[in-house]
Amino acid sequence: MKKLFILLLATTVTSCISLRKAPSNFTHKIEVAKKFKRQFPRELAYIFEDPKDANQFYNYINIKYQLNDIDVGSNVPVVIDNKTYFITYHEAEIPDKKLNLLGIAVDATLIVNKIDPIFDQGYVKRVGHWFLALTVYDEDNNNCLKSKHPDRKIVLDYLNLLQNEYINSPSI
Repeated sequence: MKKLFILLLATTVTSCISLRKAPSNFTHKIEVAKKFKRQFPRELAYIFEDPKDANQFYNYINIKYQLNDIDVGSNVPVVIDNKTYFITYHEAEIPDKKLNLLGIAVDATLIVNKIDPIFDQGYVKRVGHWFLALTVYDEDNNNCLKSKHPDRKIVLDYLNLLQNEYINSPSI
């Protein structure tokens, strides 16, 4: 019993406790963006993780639609089956956070022994994951991702192709 207690104590002290975990293992989601991330708009959106570096999606959209750095993130006109739609994207980070119990224990021991801490309050490890939320509206300003929109299927097919093309394109 004593060995089990020591093993559990050692495991607890040397482990990291997950404080926040970013969503994972999905190709995309269609949901109200504000439910996914508070800073996103309260609109139905096509959401996926951006595996590339900062500004890569901006550069991709800018080059693909020949925008010349003008209104790249909002109301980008795209033509699908001879109809014009407008894509707006929003970007946000959701970090994974882990608490390092070993660092806290070591620093507490050092402070008790009147020695300066070595971790210097670096007890929380953060790893960022970036997500993109795309909204698509038609010319009448109707959200095309709503289930009752007549063009929802073709817009979703287009967004799937756009996502795959972006992820598989070389970084710019």
